[in-house]
Amino acid sequence: MCRLMGYLGPSISLDRLLDKPEHSLIVQSYQPREMTAGLLNADGFGVGWYHSQQETPPFTYKNILPIWNDPNLSSLSRYIESGCVLANVRSATPGLGVDVSNCQPFQQDRILFMHNGFIKNFRQTLRKAICDRLDDTSHQVIQGTTDSEHIFALLLHYWYQAPEKPLEEALHQTLTTLSELAESQQLEFSANILISNGKRLIASRFASHSPNPSLHWLRDDPTLPDAVIVASEPLFAGDWTTCPESSILTVEDDLDIQIRPI
Repeated sequence: MCRLMGYLGPSISLDRLLDKPEHSLIVQSYQPREMTAGLLNADGFGVGWYHSQQETPPFTYKNILPIWNDPNLSSLSRYIESGCVLANVRSATPGLGVDVSNCQPFQQDRILFMHNGFIKNFRQTLRKAICDRLDDTSHQVIQGTTDSEHIFALLLHYWYQAPEKPLEEALHQTLTTLSELAESQQLEFSANILISNGKRLIASRFASHSPNPSLHWLRDDPTLPDAVIVASEPLFAGDWTTCPESSILTVEDDLDIQIRPI
């Protein structure tokens, strides 16, 4: 069960999100507080960010090392600044390899995607069912073996069908499809998802069972004014709000927050 974090606001150095908070993702990698499965997040990590001044595809940095063992992250995170950042630490689902191709965030065009959760016995159950629903363009996005990347491909499939609609519509369709497929095979799954196009953050807190994996958000904290953070666990003491179960949270570019039930 991974831990994830998204930031939208004024451009800041990455270390203010990844390293400096007392319960940063680095700490959550070895001492998580709200995980419902697993003990550590030591199977790699990834960071994605958008250029603060140019309309370019996002950048990513990934490694299969535990985040606390990466020798380059500290220097990079002090140097890089961005107003939209997604990051995660990974706890690999058993049977899904520890490989860079399986590290998140996944990226296509200007979209970054992260998934915290699992599909039970994915390779034996829903992998083929998901692939059968994908158009060729979406299917070619898949480079690794994880349930997470297949969910990303399914989201892209729905988004490509109606790119004029907001991403949360494609996310809603994706979660509905997963629910139907899982119910048909009486499977457990969970899908806390965080996506961005550099201008907005969209997140889901969703699972086939309760309690759903944890998800919280914080807006306009005194230490990070005019910004929103969405995270699996609070990064520091503050006025964090728990996202309702079975819901989609949208953070607009003006930081307006909308929550809709699934």
